[in-house]
Amino acid sequence: MALRIKSHWQDAERERSLPEIASALAYIAWRIAMDKAINLHCERFVYASDEQRLAVIREYLVFLIQVADRLSHGEFDDQDRRILITEFARNLFAHVQDNSQDLLGPGDHGGPFIALLNERSGEYAEFQFTDDGPSYAFLRHLGFEIQSLMGAGEENRWVIDQVMDKDGWEAYKTFVKAYRNLFD
Repeated sequence: MALRIKSHWQDAERERSLPEIASALAYIAWRIAMDKAINLHCERFVYASDEQRLAVIREYLVFLIQVADRLSHGEFDDQDRRILITEFARNLFAHVQDNSQDLLGPGDHGGPFIALLNERSGEYAEFQFTDDGPSYAFLRHLGFEIQSLMGAGEENRWVIDQVMDKDGWEAYKTFVKAYRNLFD
């Protein structure tokens, strides 16, 4: 079943601030990442634990932050772009912290997410992103990281293909549509 995302403002006439838009984007990104993690399970890939499933969700969130950053490049000046992406990451930090705490118990779950974001940002910076979307290498990197998290055992050895060829691309398309709708 396809993921249904609401990405239109109820009061379309009201001007929205960048932090408000970033908050909505974070909620949408969380839903997309969770959907893609669930889809891997539906495709018969195996998670060893809830912690591993959350790690896959975090990889998708980092990927979607990179997508938002690339989409906002050229649309906003540097200051507005920084506000949007920082607020987006801050809201995702809260989602990661709250949901991880619910599943794994108390602790600092958001801090490692920000460390992961900082590490992956440098890696994704090496990959092309055009008007058509992320390059093959961009999607391959997402697939590689998720494959690394899930292990290359017999049951998960094709997860990289699933992410590169289907799930990563679908996550991108769903997110970019929502992103554009929120700014209309």
